[in-house]
Amino acid sequence: MYDSNQYPISQQRLFPQEEMLEIKKSRKELIIGIPKEDSKLETRIPLTPQAVELLTSKGHRLLIERGAGEEANYKDLSFSEAGAEIVSDRKKIFEADLILKVAPLCTQDIDLLSDNQTIISALHSSSQTKELLNGLIRKRVKAIAFEYIRGDHGEYPIVRSMSELAGKLAINIAAEYLSKQHGGKGVLLGGITGVSPAEVIIIGAGTAAVHAAHAAIGLGAIVKVFDNSIFKLRQFQSQLGMPLFTSMLQPHALTKALKSADVVVGSLAIDEYSPHYVVTKEMVWQMKSGTIIIDLNIDNGSCFETSRPTTFSDPVFSENGILHYCVPNIAARAARTASIVLSNVLVPILLQLGEEGGIIQLLKKDQGIRNGVYIFNGILTHKKLGELFGLTAKDINLLMAAF
Repeated sequence: MYDSNQYPISQQRLFPQEEMLEIKKSRKELIIGIPKEDSKLETRIPLTPQAVELLTSKGHRLLIERGAGEEANYKDLSFSEAGAEIVSDRKKIFEADLILKVAPLCTQDIDLLSDNQTIISALHSSSQTKELLNGLIRKRVKAIAFEYIRGDHGEYPIVRSMSELAGKLAINIAAEYLSKQHGGKGVLLGGITGVSPAEVIIIGAGTAAVHAAHAAIGLGAIVKVFDNSIFKLRQFQSQLGMPLFTSMLQPHALTKALKSADVVVGSLAIDEYSPHYVVTKEMVWQMKSGTIIIDLNIDNGSCFETSRPTTFSDPVFSENGILHYCVPNIAARAARTASIVLSNVLVPILLQLGEEGGIIQLLKKDQGIRNGVYIFNGILTHKKLGELFGLTAKDINLLMAAF
């Protein structure tokens, strides 16, 4: 018997050493269920036929409810040719190990779940109820909100992509609702020779704001941007690549700008759990009749006191003559484009999930995906939701330490 410590480090390599064996990952073939969305609320589908083809080629099984892709102009035949199984019975979809959905689950869907399933969908914090959360908790599921999934660089890839899309759509919607036929002022957004263009106020200087400004300027509108961060305003100017009016969120300056605005786009991130409105009811009432407010953050904390969620079937309401467009999932207006965006982000996650051997292994390894978990095996892990509904919440990182 020898003690290797008595020899120089350079000589220790000559003695027998313990062999380091690589532990082979246990790959798992996934069974993924995609139910049909309620078309009144959601038109997107989380995976395109191209994504399905890639997943099935890796041995994963896809169950898609009949007609699930119709609102995004994807036919059942496209999915079946890509290798998916088209299912008419919704209950069979909810027998899958992993349920992939765009909109949050409703009460009827929760009743179809069984213990220990994994759900990946949007959370839509502001529209959640204690009843829905308790239903998921009782089913002991693992629920992941895709808007909270972080990328490799700390960004939120789905939120960022949807924000780009929402920003561009906001200006298209504004142009539509400024027309007299939609109850607007009958104003052309960009104006023409000899006629002043419309004035667009953008509150917030994030991703959606940049793309809204690009679209508005491209149509010839006058754009003014307000934010509560000078750093974000500088970053906004840099991304836009051209000078334009920017201002800190000072009530007097904002109120003055709103009085002459034709379009107001709200894209400022507000804490949805303890809202404080940037634009009060009194400020809205001072705006010109026929002005259109487009609230891009209605599902995660609005900056307008007068906003309330609407639907695609009834998207607009009037408050003292001011039109409000407050559809939570505005990106679903471009359902096909938005579905491709979702697919681009979700497919690598699903492939990684299969390669890692299951959801537990993936969550242990990937902190970004772990950040999206709000229920783990029936335990609430979202602190703010716990505080909002009086439920006990635990740290997901502490729970994972037990595995």
